[in-house]
Amino acid sequence: MRPVRTAFAGALLGTLVLAGCGQNGTPAAPTAASPATAPAASAGFPVTVEAGNGKVTLDKKPERIISLSAAHTETLFAIGAGPQVVAVDDQSNYPPEAPKTNLSGFKPNVEAIVAQKPDLVIVSNDIDKVVAELGKLKVPVLLEPAATKLDEAYDEIADLGAATGNQAKAGEVVTTMKSSLEKLAAAAPKGKKLTYYHELDQTPYAATSSTFIGQIYGLFGLTNIADKAPDPAGGYPKLSAEFVAQADPDLIFLADTKCCQQSKETLAKRPGWKDLSAIKNDQVVQLDDDIASRWGPRVVDLAQTIGDAVGKAAKAAKS
Repeated sequence: MRPVRTAFAGALLGTLVLAGCGQNGTPAAPTAASPATAPAASAGFPVTVEAGNGKVTLDKKPERIISLSAAHTETLFAIGAGPQVVAVDDQSNYPPEAPKTNLSGFKPNVEAIVAQKPDLVIVSNDIDKVVAELGKLKVPVLLEPAATKLDEAYDEIADLGAATGNQAKAGEVVTTMKSSLEKLAAAAPKGKKLTYYHELDQTPYAATSSTFIGQIYGLFGLTNIADKAPDPAGGYPKLSAEFVAQADPDLIFLADTKCCQQSKETLAKRPGWKDLSAIKNDQVVQLDDDIASRWGPRVVDLAQTIGDAVGKAAKAAKS
């Protein structure tokens, strides 16, 4: 199984989604310095955040942040913390202005991380016990695991807002996400329950309704064919070509278009697939691999694509 790309578990295609996320802790009492003499950068600090690695207290606003998670990089820039970010991992390709480096979130090099002189490091998994190793060097680390549901994604955005001194903007981002998703779900056509297949890679691996990605589809009342897989495999079952052909989903969503160049045409070449309803009816949707595998603010973009596909399919069914 190809590693679950940079989203759900440090990247959504292999590493299974990890559970857990933090909620903002109550800020610690302010320092003795008066507002007139306290540095502006420390306003609202110290602050304590409840992260995946426990309570993390930051004495002052971080100005040299390193993100080793593509999803968290997107969030940092969305909440206004971009100017504080000095380096991001090699998978963080959005937004374009993110200071991409050769740092790895999959094989963290503690020496390379420390060389950047960070005052906060953000990770989505604790590969090679990087949290403990950085802790020994007195480098603050926030472990914010891949979200398994929307509320966890919202909590992690709030965590990053509190930790970086951008709490108000983080709250705005969450509010906008919630409102946008509610509107998209409400606008979805009602009636026939459409079935779908979400492909992680051409093996083919899929995602069930219990996963983060599955819950996004659930907002639109879709039925996931992967839910009936013989072995759910923690939410990411490996399906046989025969299983998909027999299920004959109304919609097929491909999250392996950039990595693996999959399309309606390549699907049609698979044994027994050329007559699938989704292929014959032009209901194969090519997703952006990155957007489909990250749990940050661009989840709304994914939902928009799904909503558009559902609307198109419903209209075709009526004609």
